[in-house]
Amino acid sequence: MLNVTKWKRALLLAGKIALGSSLAIYTAELLSLQFSSSAGIVTLLTLITTKKGTLQLSIARIATFLLAAVIAVATFLPIRSEWLAYGLFVFLVAFISELLGWRATISTNAVIGTHFLTNLDFTPAFFLNEFLLVAIRILFAFLFNMLQDNRGEKRNFAQKIAQLEQRMQAVIEEMAKYLLNQPSRKKLWKELSAIESQLQKAMEDAYEYEGNTYGEDAAYYARYFKMRLNQCRILHNLQNEMQKIKNMPIQADVVAEYISYMSQYVTELNEPALQLQRLEDIFLKMKDEPLPASRTEFESRAVLYHILMDLEEFLLEKKQFIHKEGKVPAG
Repeated sequence: MLNVTKWKRALLLAGKIALGSSLAIYTAELLSLQFSSSAGIVTLLTLITTKKGTLQLSIARIATFLLAAVIAVATFLPIRSEWLAYGLFVFLVAFISELLGWRATISTNAVIGTHFLTNLDFTPAFFLNEFLLVAIRILFAFLFNMLQDNRGEKRNFAQKIAQLEQRMQAVIEEMAKYLLNQPSRKKLWKELSAIESQLQKAMEDAYEYEGNTYGEDAAYYARYFKMRLNQCRILHNLQNEMQKIKNMPIQADVVAEYISYMSQYVTELNEPALQLQRLEDIFLKMKDEPLPASRTEFESRAVLYHILMDLEEFLLEKKQFIHKEGKVPAG
């Protein structure tokens, strides 16, 4: 079942495509351009991109239009066979566009090629006709993509961040209980997988937001959710390590206490310097512990040490993120 946000996005996209394509055709007809209906088709192809994608694609369409026009003259005039001439035209357009990284323009230029092939008109007036069709497509695609409303996105991302952090905190608390042999209310594997899925979707939404926004903080959310996704994978490793412990050594209490303490600081703005320092202290204390009395105790304490290293990696992931960002956006 679609949620309200998906309904709004789908309706907005469908509305932009329908109205933009229709107005592109109407404008082409007002200018008495030949093949006016093609203006609507290519406007549709351009409107399915983001704002930034539309701008980049528009520049590419203008550049490759000139290329397609030159190739049309070079192939359609000397070759009488229509299917052979068009095949060579499409081959050259596709080959050069692919080399330039402009694959998305191939369909547009293929349409332009059919216009030249149908009329075999290479006069300046027909070149202008085709160029104006391209310009109309670009104009309406650009204008209608500007209708993308991103004002509420920061608020939505802030809510997602708060919700995801609460879920991660709860999972980490459950891990502490596991080390203390206390009953767990959650199935950690299932919950971690659910959080990963939510993070993956949030990251996709953030990339879309970045593509539709020109602000300096537009990419922040995608990087944030990627960082949390990396941390979630570290928690998976940590959970694997915990399950290897056959008998909980007494040092497990110290590690569990630290994990419970650390969970409180899984927040967006926290820079984990204090948590890393406290973790270093635990490492040093464990080195001073008496040697294990049995093989089982040795193996269990070795696993605890690996758990501490996973926790360190978890915190370093956040530290690296904070230092790279330098700051976090307001709101």
